[in-house]
Amino acid sequence: MESLPVPSVQAMVAATGGADVPPRYLRPEVAADAVATDGEAEIPIIDLQKLLHPEASRDESARLHGACQEWGFFQLVNHGVTDDVIEGIKANIEGFFQLPAETKKQFAQERGQLEGYGQLFVISEDQKLDWADIVYLNTLPLEDRKMRFWPDKPANFRSALDKYSAAVKNIADRLLVIMSKNLGLDPQVIAEQCISGIQSVRMNYYPPCAEAHKVVGFSPHSDADLLTLVLQVNEVQGLQIKRNGSWVPVKPLEGAFVVNVGDIFQIFTNGRYRSVEHRAVINREKERLSIAAFHSPNVHATIGPLREIVPHGEEVYRTVDHEEFMRLFFSAKLEGKSFLERMKLPKSSS
Repeated sequence: MESLPVPSVQAMVAATGGADVPPRYLRPEVAADAVATDGEAEIPIIDLQKLLHPEASRDESARLHGACQEWGFFQLVNHGVTDDVIEGIKANIEGFFQLPAETKKQFAQERGQLEGYGQLFVISEDQKLDWADIVYLNTLPLEDRKMRFWPDKPANFRSALDKYSAAVKNIADRLLVIMSKNLGLDPQVIAEQCISGIQSVRMNYYPPCAEAHKVVGFSPHSDADLLTLVLQVNEVQGLQIKRNGSWVPVKPLEGAFVVNVGDIFQIFTNGRYRSVEHRAVINREKERLSIAAFHSPNVHATIGPLREIVPHGEEVYRTVDHEEFMRLFFSAKLEGKSFLERMKLPKSSS
């Protein structure tokens, strides 16, 4: 699995001021897309402490269940991750992208690798490109870490990411237990598939663009994993989710995680929980930074509708091993929910 090398957008903007957008980045459809107005729709807010509280958990669990069915997204507050862990990862991500271009290139992706500094899902020399630079790293299991691609500048980057990785893994595990119970599923069914589960992180740098209405920071897509936790690194917004034919801007609360259901969860539940198409748009004047942590079952897991909650013969999606699932996902360009459509079983003609 690999992504073709592309120029750094950050370096391009620094050199040209970003006034002229190269043709490969022009996305004329962006300006024509319908975007919901302020206050028209907002994703649910879930309180983790209420989920864990004996007296408040029933109502909050019901809210979580509704969010996973109707929205596929929610904001998680009172999650318990300490400020030093949050501020530590924020400072180090900002610090990395402020480094000289030649320093960042020391951690660039290599041929045949997805990890490192660069971009993802570039499979041809003529496809349209996203207005962003990223760092993509496998963080769990520990033995799968390729430290060659982990920046050692800023000096605290590796330790900050290590702490952050453990903290968000703990939250994902807690949420999966509650979500399993909401589905009437023994939590061990999913938990056992997540022993030595895979966690990867994607750190995003979206440079400003004078013609922001003509570019996109992250192409429309749904995530391939079980559960994604996104942290806003600076105050610039840009995440939008598709709902009822319009793009709904997400306004991250200070210190909250934006959590979304991934394709694997939609497949596991045969569509009861929904992964939702989302994208990142660009600001005209200021860069935006974020970090997404993706949580998936272990490499030996089987990805398909769970027989414990999906009656035989009613499966919508096919079953494949996890390695094949990830190969299929990373070998195509991002295009809405087309990947999940390819996972569907052919409809019976009977």
